[in-house]
Formats: sequence, structure tokens, C-alpha cells
Amino acid sequence: MQIVLPYAGIVLLIGPSNSGKSTLLKRMIEKREILPSEVISSDDFRVLVSDIEFIDWRDRPKDEADSLLGDYQSISKEAFSMMDSVIDARCRLNKLTFVDATHLHPDDRKRYLSLARKNNVPIISIVMDIHEDELLIRDEQRDNPRGKRRIRQQYQTFKKEKRFIKKEGYMSVYTIKETDNLEFNRRSNPIEKDIESGIDIIGDIHGCYEEMILVLEKLGYHQNQDGLYLHPEGRKFVSIGDIMSRGPQSLKTMLFFCEHVSKNLAYMIDSNHGWKIARWLDGRNVTLNHGDEKVEEEFNVYEKEAGSEKAEEAKKTLKAFLLQAPSHYVFTKNGVQTLICTHAGIKDEFIGKQSEAISDFCRYGDTDGFDEKGKPIRKDWYISHKKKALIVWGHDPKPAPLLINQTINIDQGVVFGGALTAFRYPEGEFISVKAKQDYSGASENPLKEWEKNRLNPPNIGKFINGYSVLTEDFGEIKLHQDIVKPAIDTISHYTVPIEQLIYIPPTMSPTPSPSSLDDYLEHPIEAMNYYRSHGIQTMIAEKKHMGSRAILFVFKDAESAKKHTGIESNGVIYTRTGRRFFDGATEEKVISKINQDLLVQGYFDKYETDYILLDAEIMPWNLKAKELISSQYAHVSENAILDRTMLKEKIEAAVGENVDLKGWLNEYEQKLENAHTFNEVFQKYCWEIEDVDSIQIAPFHVLAHSNETFFDKPHTWHMEMNREYAALSSLFVETDYKLITDDASAEEVIKWWQDITREGHEGIVIKPEFYIAMNKGKLLQPAIKVRGRKYLNIIYGMDYLSPKNLERLKNRNTAKKQKLALREFALGIESIKRYVNGETIERVHECVLATLALESDPVDPRL
Repeated sequence: MQIVLPYAGIVLLIGPSNSGKSTLLKRMIEKREILPSEVISSDDFRVLVSDIEFIDWRDRPKDEADSLLGDYQSISKEAFSMMDSVIDARCRLNKLTFVDATHLHPDDRKRYLSLARKNNVPIISIVMDIHEDELLIRDEQRDNPRGKRRIRQQYQTFKKEKRFIKKEGYMSVYTIKETDNLEFNRRSNPIEKDIESGIDIIGDIHGCYEEMILVLEKLGYHQNQDGLYLHPEGRKFVSIGDIMSRGPQSLKTMLFFCEHVSKNLAYMIDSNHGWKIARWLDGRNVTLNHGDEKVEEEFNVYEKEAGSEKAEEAKKTLKAFLLQAPSHYVFTKNGVQTLICTHAGIKDEFIGKQSEAISDFCRYGDTDGFDEKGKPIRKDWYISHKKKALIVWGHDPKPAPLLINQTINIDQGVVFGGALTAFRYPEGEFISVKAKQDYSGASENPLKEWEKNRLNPPNIGKFINGYSVLTEDFGEIKLHQDIVKPAIDTISHYTVPIEQLIYIPPTMSPTPSPSSLDDYLEHPIEAMNYYRSHGIQTMIAEKKHMGSRAILFVFKDAESAKKHTGIESNGVIYTRTGRRFFDGATEEKVISKINQDLLVQGYFDKYETDYILLDAEIMPWNLKAKELISSQYAHVSENAILDRTMLKEKIEAAVGENVDLKGWLNEYEQKLENAHTFNEVFQKYCWEIEDVDSIQIAPFHVLAHSNETFFDKPHTWHMEMNREYAALSSLFVETDYKLITDDASAEEVIKWWQDITREGHEGIVIKPEFYIAMNKGKLLQPAIKVRGRKYLNIIYGMDYLSPKNLERLKNRNTAKKQKLALREFALGIESIKRYVNGETIERVHECVLATLALESDPVDPRL
């Protein structure tokens, strides 16, 4: 007899003691047909919980026998409880488990049937039907006989129960009378596939056959003489379902996939429309609507053209094809599960398993009833995705691929006039073909609905009590309500409109450790050592302008602004706290000049973009710091120079009479020099602002255009763009920079830093070669600022370099600042990616609000 074992689940052995269950399993282990860890034995667990292998209460006085029987029952209860926990865990992990116990009573078997059903794994039973006489003979040969009475009782129970076993719900029931000629065929998981040469996943096609062929051709597939589409590298393509309905050529598309799947050239996944068409083809009573009726119309036309016989043959073939489509596929790379393809969604605990419940979830996603129009209310199932494997799905049309929490939606609504998207794996590239038209004829277009609702105000109730943001680069970032509420208040009253507030730049950390040199607090070598210790050898050092950080969101025209923000304007300039940088009139002049300069030079057409998003420094410093300068720095320096001059003169007069005062004089001469340095430093960053032409803007990051982000670019590219902007508009200025590739270039940067800071410039920023740098899966600091000795006078005080002060400052703790910089950096990248991908303002503001909230968490402002 051949017994087919499932790839995972429960194999329940049923039979009285001595029927050969344990012997069979031992033989299978010896022949390496199963693993020892796959066998769960009640005898083993009794020993595990009690240290007792066997309890024999036969031939004992009644009181002793009763007590021993009670002990045996207690031990068995604990043993089975532990067994069930282990079996449950193995089922959750999609493992195969052989349960070695008698299972003579229906309640014992129901327990495992329920366990299998709960975990969506198959369960089969192997029934050991051995004659009573043989059982008794075997018992006499055991080291610890169970006794004739007990064996006879078990056999009578078994005889009574075995006729019910087939009706209890097992996937298969195998009844065996002897074990000598048994063969075991162990199935592999049919939904687990190796990516081999690579796969190309195609979004919901919905009968858009022509667009599908165009996508395949863009992916590099070529039609052979038999009409099959093959890739020269041996790649295969995968449909995530809904290949039919709504569109113009469902029948042709279905037959195309049927042929390619049957020849192992492609894969296709079950879906809601596919399931309905399959049941209709099977003659079941289903209502064809929401575009499914078009499939019936196509079959009617086909029957008239090809005849009823061919039409019935096509129906039969497609019915079998659609009914056999799996709920999802698990793709492996080098034996590791890395990619999941499903139609509408999947729970982590469903991955790699098959059941009716899983199929339903994968077809329809996570729903919560219906709205007033009868449409299902979709829940965000992907929020609960914790596994590292990437999930690619469709079903819910979005204007662009939607990347959320290690999941990608690639249904771009081709049938609604959108696009057909393919995702190349493992390359991680998107290929897209624009739809030739809106084929659906639907009164409600989900893409237009999405666009209409994209700028709807966020639901503050989702955030006010604290929330978490899932970022691609940093993982989960949690925000406590204590810092969220002030941020909500800030956005409600003080910032630019939320439709324009799409990014808050991160704070920047100084060097993780202070300078090892005696007379420096900060020095470039510590920043370089940080990156080198994390495997980064190429760095860039950029001159740090002493101005105020600003975000420039500049549009091609008012129409473009209206499209992306709902507000007609040429753009906006705002600060790190989201507030408007200039007064209204000045902002209008600055934005208009930039807009006109870029238009005249053809920038927007050259890059095919509706807007630019820039991270920049705006000078002079007194543009934003005028109040601070007049009320603090100027006042402090003026008084310090006055007081220290007077004290120095008095000490000088007294020195002639008391030589011991010479040291005090030297101290005040140094303090007076410090005060003059302080006065020189802050004034260097200020100048008279006569008009807009007095303003200088130094963009150091090109964050995004309307069609792409630039986080994959090296910082040298951003500096080249900085020079391009400087050539395009007189408002923009260049930023000096140098590359660090070896010790010689490092020394050159250190000398450069010393020279410019000696002249009073703020310092430099050292960055890794690429915008996003990681080591061993962890995000590295995006930038480290190294400020000059003179500049730090206005940060830590004019006497900060005195030995005692410097010693104290070198013990400053930068850990919180570093963590804050990383979290805000990850949130900023996430918010821009979401915005450029066309996600809702609520999804974007989830990140923006989080950055503002983190800024309200107190950190030493001098760092």
C-alpha cells in the first residue's frame, strides 16, 4: 500500500497498544523517511513530565491500584497537554507531525482535527487494524506488558469506533493490517517554488490582453513559433489573479495563461473574479456582475464563431485550470522564503498553507462588512505583516505601486484606464504600460476615487493617543501621546497647510565621540572614524553654510500645484518646524523668481517633473535669527567686551604694584580675546537685506521630482545638481565640497576645515558616499556635522575652550541626538516616498507628524 504524506500538518496514528504504531515510526526514522523530531509520542511525554516510563497497577491491592491508576491519569493529562502545545506550535510553523498514541476515543481525535483546522493544515489518519489475537501475543513479548484485560478493552473500543473514523473529516484515511509492504510518498509543498532564473509578477490584467503582451515584451519575453512567450534567461511570469472580467479580451487572456501554466512557463494565483468565473463554468448558481458578465458575452460570441463543441471544451479546460489555482505562491531563493505572491492579501500565519479559510482571505482580503453602496469595507491587513518576506499583491487599484510594511500593491487599474504593472524579482524593478483606454464602463472609477480622496484631511483620532510608523529603513517608530499632542497643536495653528507640508528634515548629530585632541571639542577625524568603523571608505565633506534650514517646494505652475496639493500657488518655503520661512510677500517674490528662472532655463521640461523638493540652507542667518542676534548675541558680546576691557585695564594698573596679579591679567586678556572672537563670529553670518537679491539659497539635497525620489543617488550627484541650480538662478549658490577616499584626501579635508573655520565659517558636514548608508542591516548616520572652534563660541559660550569647561563638555552624551537623527531621517525618506507614490495625505502626515513630535522630545539644543 502507498501512503501519501502531506508536506505539513498532522498524521494521526490510531490503534490499540501493540498494533505497531511506534515500531512503524521507528522503521521510518531508520530509513530516513521522516525525522525523529517529527514524531510526538505520548509515552515519551509521560516520561518527560514524570520521569516514569511505565506504571503497572496489575496484581496490586485495590488501594494501591487505585492510587497508581490516579497517578497514571494525572501524568497522562499533563503529558497530553504538553503534547498538544508542541503539536500546535509545529502546526503554526507549517511542520509535519506524527502523533503516536492510541486515539481510540472520539474526543481524542476531535482535539487534533480541531487543531489542524485552527492552524489551516491537513490531517490524515493511519488506522492500525490488527487482530486481537496478534495484539495479545505482542503484549506478552513486551518488556512492560499492558495486560490482557487492558488490551481486550482497547480492542473492543477500537472495533466500535473504526467505522466512524472515515466520516470525521480527515483529508485521507489509510487502514492497514500489516506494515511490511508499506510505501510512503511524501509530498512537497505545491505552492512553494524556487525563483530559479527570476520571476516577473504581473498585476491585475482584467482581460487587457494587448497591454499584457506589451508588458511581457518590455520584460524581455519573445514569442516563439508555437505562440508561447519565453524569456531568453529562462525567467517565468506570475499573475496575481483577476486575469479576466471587466476588460475586452478575458477569454483570450485566460486561454493564454492556461497554456503557459500547463507548460510550466508561468504561474497564476486564485482571485475573487477567477473564483466566480470558475464556479460559473462549473454550472453553479452565481450572479455574474461587476464585469464578470462580459466573460459570458465573450463565450457566447466564441460559441457562435467556433461552435458549441469547442466552446464546451474551452469551458471544461478553463474550469479545471481556475479551480486548481492556489491561494498564493511562496517563492524561495537559495532555499529561503523571500517572496509571497497573493491576490488580495494574506496573514503571516497563512503563508505556505492551504485551506478554504486561507483561500477566502487571499481572494478578498480582510473585510469588515459593506458600505452603503454594497461595496466591501477593506481593512489594512498589511499593517500586521511582521515577517521579513516581501508580499506582492493586487486587487485594490492604486495609481502607483504602493509599498507599505514590506508589501507591494501592483494593481494600477489598467482596466480603469490606469496602467498594467509588473515587478521584476529579485531585481526589485517596476515595469509599466499605460492603458490604451478605460475599458471598464464602470460608473465609479477607483483610480479617480483615490485621486479625489487623496488630499482629504487626516483623521486626527488615529494619532492623538500615540501611534507607530512603519518605515522601510528603520523599522517601527513608536510615538507616545505626550509628544504627539503638542505636534498636532503645532500643525493645527502654526505650520503651512498640511497639503504642502510633506517633509520635515531631520536633525543632525555631531561626532559620536569628542575630539581626542586637547584643544578641540569637535574634529573631522572622529566623523571619518565613525564611518570607517562601519565599513564606509568613501565619504564626502561639504561646507556647512551658516544660515537657516529650509524646505523649498517649487512647482512648474499653479495647475501643477493644484494637482499635487489642491492649492493654486507656485510653491512654498518652510522651516524645520513646518512654519512659513518668509512673510507672504517675500515668499511670493522668492518663489516666483526661482519658478521663472527654472522655467526659462527649461528645467521642468528637461526632467519631466511638475515640481522640485529641495533641502537647503538659506542665508543670511539674520533672516530668521534677527531677534536672537539682537536680544542675545549682540547684547552679550557688547557687555562682555565692555566689562572685560574695564577689568583688564584695572588689573593692568594694579600689576605694577602686585606682580602676583600677572596670571589674572593673562586670564582676562584671553577672556577679552574670546569676547571679540564671539562678536566676530556671529556678525560674519549676517548682512543687510535690501531686497530678494540679497538672499542666498544653498540646496544640498534634491529630495524629489513629481515622478521620482533621489535617495539612491550618491552625494556627489546632489552636489552636481547644486551647481546646476546655481547656474540656473542667481538666488542659488554653490556649496564647496571634497571627497574622502584615503588618508591623503582625509588630511586634505582636515586642513580645509581648519582653514575655513579659522576664518570664522561654521564648519563642514561629513556624509557617507550614498544618501542611505547601512551596515549589517542597520541605518548609519546620514550626516555628521563638525563645527569649528570659533563657531562653537556662540554655541557653548565664549569661554568654552578653557581647560575645565572643555573637559566637562567632552563628557557630553550624544546618544539621544544620534538616535533622534536616525529616526527622523527614516521618517523623512518614508514621507517623501509615500508622497511621490501618490499615497494619501494621511499616510504622508503619519510621518511628518511623527518627526515634529520627536522634535518636541527634549534633547540638548547645543548638540
